Amino acid sequence: MNLVEKILSRASGKASVTPGEIIEARVDVAMIHDLTGPLTVKTFAEMGGTKVWDKDRIVVIFDHLVPANSERAATNQKILREFVRKQGIGKFYDVGRGGICHQVMVEKGHVKPGQLVVGADSHTCTYGAVGAFATGMGATDMAAVFLEGKTWLKVPETIKVNLEGQCQDLTTPKDLILYTIGRIGADGAVYKAIEFGGEAVRAMGIDGRMTFCNMAVEMGAKTGIVEPDQKTIDYLASRTSLEASIPRNDPDASYSETYTFDVGSLGPQVACPPSVDDVKPVEEVEGIPIDQAYIGSCTNGRIEDLRIAARIAKGRKVKDGVRAIIVPASQEVYLQALREGLMETLIGAGALICDPTCGACIGAHMGVLADGEVCIASINRNFIGRMGSTKAKVYLASPATVMASAIEGRIKDPRSLGGF
Repeated sequence: MNLVEKILSRASGKASVTPGEIIEARVDVAMIHDLTGPLTVKTFAEMGGTKVWDKDRIVVIFDHLVPANSERAATNQKILREFVRKQGIGKFYDVGRGGICHQVMVEKGHVKPGQLVVGADSHTCTYGAVGAFATGMGATDMAAVFLEGKTWLKVPETIKVNLEGQCQDLTTPKDLILYTIGRIGADGAVYKAIEFGGEAVRAMGIDGRMTFCNMAVEMGAKTGIVEPDQKTIDYLASRTSLEASIPRNDPDASYSETYTFDVGSLGPQVACPPSVDDVKPVEEVEGIPIDQAYIGSCTNGRIEDLRIAARIAKGRKVKDGVRAIIVPASQEVYLQALREGLMETLIGAGALICDPTCGACIGAHMGVLADGEVCIASINRNFIGRMGSTKAKVYLASPATVMASAIEGRIKDPRSLGGF
């Protein structure tokens, strides 16, 4: 069996599982946030729920509308606070206590290799970076998990994607995953798992692997995953206990498809609106004027992202007429960036630093785009209306490309700035 099949066989209590098989699986960890949580709680009550199946396996995180941007948002957060207190849920991250849910779940050690983790958010697949089978589900399905601690799944086929070669300077994990999506397509992995491997993936830290697994869903995948290795163990060592055995692929593990991409000569990539798989080398879109540059989200708000943004920004200024917005993925990342002097560099360049939140990525309550505006962003989606107006355009790129574009005032290849 491959890694995905091993995890699901354990979760279902079966000796083995096969793709296409329907299983009932025990959930190890369940997560809701302030946007999906209220409906989960409402449906849980309608199902007759009075006590969750296991208060220690539930994590509640406020991140989407933080701080609350309306009376309705404040009311929904109040509902969740009351639910958390009533149920005795200890893993609760209120405003100012955690950050963006997917970052917090991994950095606080709530996810372990080999676990089945579900979240009421489509980018729950991020946790595959540490070798978990993690997938998103709707709020009503999550209510059933809260009630019984189980869910049903169809065992997905697994696609193996190998990225070989040593990446060039300023070619980041975000560039590699955009390139991969461009090759496989936005619907190229519907209800399949994607296992990422190869030299380039093995060279990545957990930050980069989280970026990769985060965007697996943008190919329609059920989850993305990286086989755990020593980097995984080292990352989690101070964050959680690893008493369980770490799952590995069998030597003869099989896959429905295998892709191998040589990325050694790959440069920065940009996904053009309104499709995440319309991916082009940055050279082909250079020069397009922008109004806003955004670095953050569950895709690219981690410390390595802020480091490369500060590297690009050092000694430079954001172009007049461009709004540069930077959002650390968590309070932990924010504090680390402060300690390293990254914030001073970024603010000095003219960037606005905001609290850890999903607000700009979903066009909810900050960084919202007006008609006709153009934004280049390190987020995961560029659908019509994603960041505000349906008449705005969003280009997806790495933090390096976003910062270079903010300085230039138009889409810019970060390699061409020089001076590094």
